[in-house]
Amino acid sequence: MDKAIDPANQADRSTRLQHWLARILPGDAFTLEPASADASFRRYFRLRFADARPSLIVMDAPPPQEDCRPFVHIAQLLHGAGVHAPRVIGQDLEQGFLLLSDLGDTSYLAAINAGNADALFNDALDALVLWQLASRPGVLPPYDDALLRRELALFPDWYIGRHLGITLSPEQQRKLDAVFDGIVASNLAQPAVYVHRDYMPRNLMLSAPNPGVLDFQDAVYGPLSYDVASLFKDAFLSWPEERVIDWTVRYWQKARKAGLPVRADFGDFYAECEWMGLQRHLKILGIFARLNYRDGKAAYLADTPRFIAYVRHTSTRYGKLKPLLLLLDELENVKAGTGYTF
Repeated sequence: MDKAIDPANQADRSTRLQHWLARILPGDAFTLEPASADASFRRYFRLRFADARPSLIVMDAPPPQEDCRPFVHIAQLLHGAGVHAPRVIGQDLEQGFLLLSDLGDTSYLAAINAGNADALFNDALDALVLWQLASRPGVLPPYDDALLRRELALFPDWYIGRHLGITLSPEQQRKLDAVFDGIVASNLAQPAVYVHRDYMPRNLMLSAPNPGVLDFQDAVYGPLSYDVASLFKDAFLSWPEERVIDWTVRYWQKARKAGLPVRADFGDFYAECEWMGLQRHLKILGIFARLNYRDGKAAYLADTPRFIAYVRHTSTRYGKLKPLLLLLDELENVKAGTGYTF
């Protein structure tokens, strides 16, 4: 994948996008303005009409870096489940253009605070249960052994190797591989449902009905606890553990009442959430490093300490994860005294 879209190509795409919009909105006067930033190659614009009609969202997803088809497919699945997602109003899959309904400009991330978090997360959990209840095998790609391990490999490849500049010794690599084996085994032992794969406050919008759900194009069929783990241990904000446990209990109760196959014992389910969250956190450490070094998007590295803290916290709770905790100590010691930000 190219590091970035060439500016000349981006200008060409902007021209083609304007021509496409003129064809599907003939005679309409409108303006475009940036709507949101994205870690991918996708760009989003808010289309405002000159009259009083509601605004729309335009997605520019340049092939071959991006593919709009999963977005269109999964939007249909979300609607079928009763979840509030953007409606696809116009599409040009070959060029990578979508015209979407606008779910507003206020995300959970922008709005959430200690006082309103219970209410907002309650709505998010209700929507998540609806999404999971609609699950059917064979509809979405499987979150299988190969994909879980491919994601975990981002941690040694990009975070340790590229970001820290450290080559693991054969013994360190062996221990890390054994930890990865345990993580994947725990993940795959869970019941499988539809997984949004980035169900977090940045991708949930304050809307009616609440929430509006975005950024779902990478959805898969896999471990039931994944979206719960990503919702409460977020990339951009952290919560006290007692609140995380309380919210996770609320999900577990809702899921049991709805007939979802969560574990009968909450302690067992919470452990699954932690091991699933660990897979996600290690992956994200690698992704944030890759965004910086490959894609020139440095801002994400600022949240690296949050994920190291998540990994450390989980690793202190389970004996089988002690080798991971020791490895983090070893890596940090290598950088001690250099002024390097771990």
